[in-house]
Amino acid sequence: MVVSNPLAHSILEDILAYAIGTLFVALGLALLKEAGLGVGGTAGIAYLTFVTTGWPFGAVFFAVNVPFFVFAYLAFGRAYLLRSIGVTALLAAETSALPPLLSFAHVEPAFAAVIGGLLIGMGLLALIRHRTGLGGFGTMAVYLQERFGWRAGKVLMAADSLVVVAALVVMPPQRVLLSILGAACINLVLALYHRPGRYTGS
Repeated sequence: MVVSNPLAHSILEDILAYAIGTLFVALGLALLKEAGLGVGGTAGIAYLTFVTTGWPFGAVFFAVNVPFFVFAYLAFGRAYLLRSIGVTALLAAETSALPPLLSFAHVEPAFAAVIGGLLIGMGLLALIRHRTGLGGFGTMAVYLQERFGWRAGKVLMAADSLVVVAALVVMPPQRVLLSILGAACINLVLALYHRPGRYTGS
């Protein structure tokens, strides 16, 4: 007889987490973009590509994540892969839909770095706790934490910092430093709230 896990998330809870998590990430990215700041991970790579080439951010973001989808399939299986593709496509659609819906008269870069980073961090946390992610370094960080006990927040911080530093090619040093602050805020959320064994939902 199979006994269901009373702590398991329902399908509705998962769907709401995907919608809320990706929207938080999209809003955080919008703040960083408006302030002229970069971000780490594949979103940072896509943003740098957008700045230098003008190619659509959403399309580039999805394309950059394709190799990480392959890794997600090998590491976590088909269900995780499908969820990751779904939420990444949802985020790509949200980032494309937000500009006509949202505008800023002024955003202080330091404020954008902190609030944008925290929003992205909370969005990623919601997705991770519902067994999905946005591909990229996050998937690898979660795997390394589950497989070897490496803290996901620290792994992500190292990877994100490399991407943000690469932004020196197109951004002034002050903006790069603020971008690193934003990456630190993202990973602070994960380091504080995504610890092995603390969260029992699935």
